[in-house]
Amino acid sequence: MKTTFVSSAAVTSALRYSLLRQQSELAKAQKEASSGFVADTGLALGARTAQSVTLHRDLERLGGIVDSNGLVSARLSATQKALTQVGAAAQSFLSSLTSSASGDAAYALTQKSGRATLDTLTSVLNTSLNGEYLFSGTNTDVKPINDFKPGSPTKVAFDAAFAGYFGFSQNHADAQDITAADMNNFMSTVVEPMFLGADWQTPPPAGSPWSNATNQGITSRITLNETTETSVSANNEGIRKIAMSAAIISDLLDSNVGNAARGALVTHAVSSIGEAISDIGQLEAQTGIIEQRVKSATDRINVQVDLYERYILDTEGVDYYVASARVADLVSQIDRSYALTARIQQLSLMKYL
Repeated sequence: MKTTFVSSAAVTSALRYSLLRQQSELAKAQKEASSGFVADTGLALGARTAQSVTLHRDLERLGGIVDSNGLVSARLSATQKALTQVGAAAQSFLSSLTSSASGDAAYALTQKSGRATLDTLTSVLNTSLNGEYLFSGTNTDVKPINDFKPGSPTKVAFDAAFAGYFGFSQNHADAQDITAADMNNFMSTVVEPMFLGADWQTPPPAGSPWSNATNQGITSRITLNETTETSVSANNEGIRKIAMSAAIISDLLDSNVGNAARGALVTHAVSSIGEAISDIGQLEAQTGIIEQRVKSATDRINVQVDLYERYILDTEGVDYYVASARVADLVSQIDRSYALTARIQQLSLMKYL
């Protein structure tokens, strides 16, 4: 027969250990009641824990793509609005050019329309969103289009090209004698390469520094296995044609060239702007298609996210009412333990001596 030593200290220690265990269980129960999921995934799922980790990882990746698609959609929406503004400015410019070509409008009004179109184009193309320029391609921290105004590198390059071809500046008295054929040849051999060729992106002295954008646009991942180009570059041919037409009209119609040369300039600009409007329309359509692709991709991902979340809830979720009842039960047990411990600690032989 064995006897066990019993004392108030031993009982108090046992109650203290029990209380610590209950407090630990209470912390887990409170976590489950507030989150709706088991506190210890490994303990609850056992061998299926690896599957749970994989699901959570894939869910985070999908969530990241959804967030990225939100930014992409915002950029595409802003790009669409900008292209609409550019198209409207080009259409208004074409109306002015047509009136001038038919003799219904003075060259001075057409020159002002060209200047306004160029200002609008520069302002719109240099639009930024969230600190990134929309039309810079992958050079999102650099303004895509440089200004065309007196003293600017683009204006200096254009003036040098004119003087190099004709042998005098556009404000020289001899500019009055430039024929329509001479002006057309100047446009096709000098001006078009400046705007539609490699010189558009080539810095001086070799070229005219109009664009700082890259031809390559931003490529974004819109699903786990699908990517697409989600930006528009200022190097698009339609944009170049608008810049070329607006620049020659705003600059040379305000110079000393004669009426024959002015007529050739207007005729050339009418043709270029007509092509540019068609190009901008196609660019808007392509951007709209990409925008719809991103939206559809986001919708599909959201369906996947919903399925993943449901499966995780089925495997790791806890009943809120059961968890709350468990918390209440543990709190009650802990309160009783505190009360019992206090009463035991009051036991002393000194009271009976």
